[in-house]
Amino acid sequence: MEQSHLSYAAPLLSLALLWAVAVVTPGPNFFNIAQLAASQSKRHGVVAALGVATGTVLWGLAGGLGIKSLFSAAPTLYLGFKIAGGCYLIYLGLKQFRRKPPVVAGSGSIDGAGRTLWSVYGQGFLGNMTNPKSALFVATIFATAMPASVPPMLLALAVLTMATLSFSWYSGVALLFSSRRMAKAYDRSRRWLDRFAGSCYLLFGAHLVANR
Repeated sequence: MEQSHLSYAAPLLSLALLWAVAVVTPGPNFFNIAQLAASQSKRHGVVAALGVATGTVLWGLAGGLGIKSLFSAAPTLYLGFKIAGGCYLIYLGLKQFRRKPPVVAGSGSIDGAGRTLWSVYGQGFLGNMTNPKSALFVATIFATAMPASVPPMLLALAVLTMATLSFSWYSGVALLFSSRRMAKAYDRSRRWLDRFAGSCYLLFGAHLVANR
């Protein structure tokens, strides 16, 4: 049994390295959490990071159970999922352009009264779950780093590794962008940064919808 568990080290290390590269590459999750942390509070950003990590758990389980095979067998399902994810990102982008400037800029959170922790958790979770590239990348990682038949213990360790990396990285992003210096910089450049984030959401979403 101990020898079997030691054999998990190599695939877990490969998975961790591949997933770390994916996580630190800026994408919708990064812009989502950075904007939330800067405009709301550190707590909002960390809770959104927890939502992303929860989505990572589900994607990891799906990857271990063979989501790539499912999408290959049902390309229409993948297409529908891809369009839905793109539309959600476009919605987030348009929402950024429609945001109103804060009435009062205090030393704490900005616009904090308008967002509950549950809503930002849901935003982090949905932002991760509606990104079909996450699904395919997870499936590719499992196909590359994991054995053809993944033992339950290895699957649990793999999912735990992925979720921990996601939560750690995005919590760090939240802490960075919620600092007083970053908050002041955000407050000064709020309109430009909101539009930049909105443009990124729109570009990601349009790419998903158009690139079929």
